Amino acid sequence: MEQKIADIRKDYTLHELNESGVDENPLIQFQAWFQEALDAKVHEPNAMALGTAVNSQPSVRIVLLKGIDDKGFRFFTNYQSDKGKQLAENSQAALTFFWPELERQVRIEGTADKLSPSASDEYYQSRPKGSRIGAWSSPQSQVIPDRKVLERRMETYQEKFKETAHVPRPDHWGGYVLVPASIEFWQGRPSRLHDRIRYRKNTEGQWIIERLAP
Repeated sequence: MEQKIADIRKDYTLHELNESGVDENPLIQFQAWFQEALDAKVHEPNAMALGTAVNSQPSVRIVLLKGIDDKGFRFFTNYQSDKGKQLAENSQAALTFFWPELERQVRIEGTADKLSPSASDEYYQSRPKGSRIGAWSSPQSQVIPDRKVLERRMETYQEKFKETAHVPRPDHWGGYVLVPASIEFWQGRPSRLHDRIRYRKNTEGQWIIERLAP
């Protein structure tokens, strides 16, 4: 099995990435690449790996990007989940997008700040009612004896909110914006000589564009 895994290879030939061809603002460059991922019908292009760390122990999971603005990248979760507790202790975090159909990935490092209650409310109320009730029902990351616990909790909250379309956002659920300090765009190239363009902020808060060796 180890030998078979080691033999898995792919030569990347679709695109190239040059310093002269990128926008001076990495958030605008990301939006351009994201649109190309949508146009290419990448499966769940907003899926991203979120990395957190506490006491030198890293932790990574897949979450969904739910917005991007001039400040950064938005996602939502249960504040009492493992990632919520980790971000409360250490707000430094990282994101990675991988779009194999385009032979691309994007790596982002920065600080995760909580969104305002009003911003969390706005997104929460845009979700399907079942998802809103699910936010009340799941004690995310806690040990539970079996799935029936979740099903019973779901039934309880479905009954509680059955007469209304408005399900209030629970205080333990809301959003973050990851404010980037660096963003790296990676384009697969032949012979593993990949293109890597990194944006990083200098001490004046300006974006510096650099090419990295693969």
